[in-house]
Amino acid sequence: MLGIIVWTIFIALIVNLILRKFSLPTIIGYIFTGTIIAYGFDLHDAVHNHELKEIAEFGVVFLMFTIGLEFSIEHLKRMRREVFITGNLQIILTASLAITVCMFILNMDFKTSMIIGAALSLSSTAIVLKTFNETKEIKKRYGQRVLGILIMQDIAVIPILLMISFFAMQDQSVSTILVESTLSALALLVTLYLTGKYLLEPFLYHITKTGSDELFVGSVLFIAIGASYMAHSFGFSYSLGAFVAGMLISETKYKHQVEADLIPFRNILLGVFFITVGMQIDFLVIAEHYVTILLLLPILLGAKYLIIYYLVRIDETKRVAFKTAVSLIQIGEFSLAVFELARSQDLIDPTLSQIMIVTIVISMILTPLILKNLSKAATKLIPEDALVQCNTTVVDKDKKDHIVVLGYGKLGQEIARELKRQNVEYIAIENNIKYFELGMSRKEPIVFGNAAKKHILSSVNIQSASAVIVAVDNPDKLYLICEAVDGLTKNTKTVVKVSQNSEKIMLKDLHLQHFVIETKEVSKALVKEALNT
Repeated sequence: MLGIIVWTIFIALIVNLILRKFSLPTIIGYIFTGTIIAYGFDLHDAVHNHELKEIAEFGVVFLMFTIGLEFSIEHLKRMRREVFITGNLQIILTASLAITVCMFILNMDFKTSMIIGAALSLSSTAIVLKTFNETKEIKKRYGQRVLGILIMQDIAVIPILLMISFFAMQDQSVSTILVESTLSALALLVTLYLTGKYLLEPFLYHITKTGSDELFVGSVLFIAIGASYMAHSFGFSYSLGAFVAGMLISETKYKHQVEADLIPFRNILLGVFFITVGMQIDFLVIAEHYVTILLLLPILLGAKYLIIYYLVRIDETKRVAFKTAVSLIQIGEFSLAVFELARSQDLIDPTLSQIMIVTIVISMILTPLILKNLSKAATKLIPEDALVQCNTTVVDKDKKDHIVVLGYGKLGQEIARELKRQNVEYIAIENNIKYFELGMSRKEPIVFGNAAKKHILSSVNIQSASAVIVAVDNPDKLYLICEAVDGLTKNTKTVVKVSQNSEKIMLKDLHLQHFVIETKEVSKALVKEALNT
């Protein structure tokens, strides 16, 4: 066994050194390593090894834990549309299309069709979020849409696994399992919430007082693995517990230190996960069914692209919709688990299961290559929206002493109404196509663009404005916008709404002087502060 480990590390290093010369991501190297090891040491039976799979899954656990650190409960509330509406619709529509094709065109039975439809609706959290975290794309608008959909997909794994249990059960009623699952979910969430709210910060405080880095890292591992184990013991996925634990730690002052300490563990275990993915490539299946796989792969990716694109396009630009859809067209790691579980329960034909697994793995191999060239493809294939080019407000180059409102969401609209009521000249910037179109329909002075881009800010003569009001709720977006404004005006005239002291601390290096604490009439307070700058 030790020899296999040594060879695995050696092959992974050599393969990744070669791939890096071609600027290819390490994910592909790990997958190739798994394939080489599986055939070189005849380890295909190890693919079905329960312990190996659990170790590999902890790479995804730590990934979801660090994603949770970037979140908070408030952040999740702000992303409720991406998570609960777009995410849900994507899963339902993709699964429904696959079920329809399987039942009425391929003549499969209902259970098999349901399993295939559910599995194909999922994308790869591990590959997409690892890539986006490395490139910082996660903070961009399409990155947030991708993240919201992936979170909903991870939540959906629970009912999908329950569905397989329903299909496989012999002596237990559906109602009994549903009641037990609901009670388990409530118990898990209440336990994690109360632990995080009342015990987590005091626990980490006493750990940090010791001054021991080893104890701090050990406590972080204990929290991540403990929350995962708790979720698993309640019948849910490891990664869901880790994600919730990460969200709870994000509410504490130890968030950034925890994230820094955990990244090495996350990346090592993710490497193990991708190696086990590579071990599932079966060249005998590919050789025997290559025509089916070659036909199946583009059909699956194309159908998934169209569903996600048109869902996101409802309230986003073509480019954001394109990038979101292309990022999520692959089928993910949880789908591998779904097919493996269904095969072990005799719910799906073993040959069909192998064809689907090989197709999924190929789609995962293609994903890093697609993501690497995503922005270039979007620039070449998707021009700026004609509506935006034609209708966006043109600002007089001599315009001055106006107020610039960054954001035309709910708060931005309230600010615009208040400014209009006081006969104050203003201009707004908005990059959400739905809100931009709403502003245009109201004949508002509004420019379409990303307020975190200096050339967009310069286009509204921000240097000559009497004040700048930032009307966004997303803390990460708030920082990026204030950073861009700081580069042009040193933020001497910028007014920012903050909901908690931690947001002030986050912005402390950006020369901001005008803060308004969130209240019921925050729009009036922001306008008053802007007029007094």
